Amino acid sequence: MPDLPPPQDAAEAALFAECWDAVLSYADLCTAGAGTAHQLADEAFTLGMRELRAAQGAVRGRTARLPVIPQLLTAVRETAANWESAGKGHQLDPDLRLWLNSEAASRYTGPPLGRPIALRGLRDMPEADATLLWLAEVESLPLPGVARRLGLDPLTTGTELDQVRVLFHDRCHRAHRDAPLDAECRSYARLLDAVTRSPGAETPEDLSRHLATCVPCAEAAACLRLHGGGIPAALAGGVIGWGALAYLERRRRAAEVRLGVGAPSGPGVRTDDEAARGRVLRGSLLAAAGLLSAVALGVSLMPFGTPDDADVSARDDQRPVAAPDTPHPAPTPSPSHSAAPATTRTIPVPASPKPKPTPTRKPPPPSPKPSATPTPSTPTTCQVAYRLDDEWSTGFQATLRITTDAPLTDWRLTWAFPDGQRIGQTWDATPHQDGARVTADAKDYNRSVAAHGTVAFGFVGSSQGANGTPDAFTLNGTPCANG
Repeated sequence: MPDLPPPQDAAEAALFAECWDAVLSYADLCTAGAGTAHQLADEAFTLGMRELRAAQGAVRGRTARLPVIPQLLTAVRETAANWESAGKGHQLDPDLRLWLNSEAASRYTGPPLGRPIALRGLRDMPEADATLLWLAEVESLPLPGVARRLGLDPLTTGTELDQVRVLFHDRCHRAHRDAPLDAECRSYARLLDAVTRSPGAETPEDLSRHLATCVPCAEAAACLRLHGGGIPAALAGGVIGWGALAYLERRRRAAEVRLGVGAPSGPGVRTDDEAARGRVLRGSLLAAAGLLSAVALGVSLMPFGTPDDADVSARDDQRPVAAPDTPHPAPTPSPSHSAAPATTRTIPVPASPKPKPTPTRKPPPPSPKPSATPTPSTPTTCQVAYRLDDEWSTGFQATLRITTDAPLTDWRLTWAFPDGQRIGQTWDATPHQDGARVTADAKDYNRSVAAHGTVAFGFVGSSQGANGTPDAFTLNGTPCANG
């Protein structure tokens, strides 16, 4: 990223990786193309991180400050406004340009008491509480993941989140009362506070009519409602403004992909669970077919079998179904029975013992033609799906999804880039690159993966010209199928 100094420590490096995805997601909404989105995200990320470092180095006092991700998203909006002022507005989304030149945008930079209530309420909260609220409500992260990121107890994070919602309600109510309201709005402020606290409270008819015609009070009602699921939209709209609902949807889908539940579904698409069930069913059928074939072959060859043949059949029956079939040389047919298949031959049972015929020497069978010795393949226990999410002239964004048959307590994925690509910002994994070879290590919060489970991570990379699909995937040193 241009002019962005390197991370100061491991904690800041993790912060860079965690926040870059959110910044790029909103920048992509604000621009007209992928390459422009990356440029806007670079400038905004640089601006936002410099402001955060400056704020951390300043004298600490009773200074209101947004959490990191909302601060960086605000930097995206401010950078877009700077582009519009500098004559680069043609690179922005047309609807965003209209919004930037309207009174709605001026609220975010105007007098503090006139700014959105959700923005004022969030800024007035302790930073740790505000971060918990934003990650859970706007970024749609599951509570166990939020607890790990913030160092909270997973067993009590849900209770703490409920308390933080109440705190947000109180801060927004105070911001609403402090705003310049007329006499009618002020008379309804206390009633609005009481109605929005209880999930079963009915809105009086006069308050309902007032909310239908008063924009400031309707905005306050959206922020104050503790129930009904309106807090995410109120937060996103109050902090970033334009494109808030689209950003919420993107973050929800991104969270589902990271959890492995974001795969498309429909009549013709199989989910991961369905695929796993299919593998089990297919394995069972193959096992049954192999067992029946072994029994039939053993019965048909019983009079002519040897102890060595029995050992081979037993070993074949004990091989894993998932292991690739290694071809065995077919038994040489006897000249006297070459016309009858072995599986349909019947052995007559004599009524009384007959003298054993004198064995005759049979001509030696012809030597088989030399053939290439088959190379046994190692059974794969994992599958890697590489998806190119976006691409521009000098870079790309991709997602890697790992599916493992065996449970993992830690994981390391390696692969090779075919065209000299370089990996950059990465989320949900820690990358290392040596030439074309790339290694991605698990984060602390996604090291454990259940059997037949899925874990995903993404990254932004740079390329020059060609951008072929990587190959030679290995998981903890074991080759993976490229699916």
